[in-house]
Amino acid sequence: MKTEEKIDLRSFEKRLWTEGYKYIAGTDEAGRGPLAGPVVAGAVILPINYDLEGLTDSKKLSEKKREKFYEILKKDAVAIGVGIVDAKTIDEINIYEASRLAMTKALENLDINPDYILSDAMPLHLAVPSESIIHGDALSISIAAGSVIAKVTRDHIMQEMAQKYPQYEFEKHKGYPTKRHLELLKKFGPMEEYRFTYKPVHALMNNELPKKEED
Repeated sequence: MKTEEKIDLRSFEKRLWTEGYKYIAGTDEAGRGPLAGPVVAGAVILPINYDLEGLTDSKKLSEKKREKFYEILKKDAVAIGVGIVDAKTIDEINIYEASRLAMTKALENLDINPDYILSDAMPLHLAVPSESIIHGDALSISIAAGSVIAKVTRDHIMQEMAQKYPQYEFEKHKGYPTKRHLELLKKFGPMEEYRFTYKPVHALMNNELPKKEED
């Protein structure tokens, strides 16, 4: 039986390094699907020839591993930028454009200007040369790094939100539409950090879902 060939997460970066690019930024977002909270993007510039064993798409990593890589990247990266777009803005411009805006903000928040940008499945209209890669978070080490920064940063935001609104249990589901979260949403109704254009929230606001009675 043929074994699956290991993906070289540095293949895009190696090509660009040989072409003379020094500051390659990888960017990705986290939080398109949740009903509450912001969408967050991370942008990371890694040292030339940098490697980090085990780093990949943040969705494929356990929370413990994501936190570990997050701390390593904070020490090793040449530059890290974060972009945050709140729920109100998501409702105003839609989640696709909000994700693009978050990535743009993350890139603008880098301490060093990149000379090339790799993004995860999101065309970016910027002055700097860029490349959009489908499944880039599993194919490029720079984008994978961006995905970890985005995911961990957003998880931390949702943990803080859980302290402010403990009744919603955001620390458990991070705003994603789990069965438990939907039960709590029906019971307590949405507050300002919810995305009111998202179907379950919109339905509740328009009395299309029965609100659960208090126990």
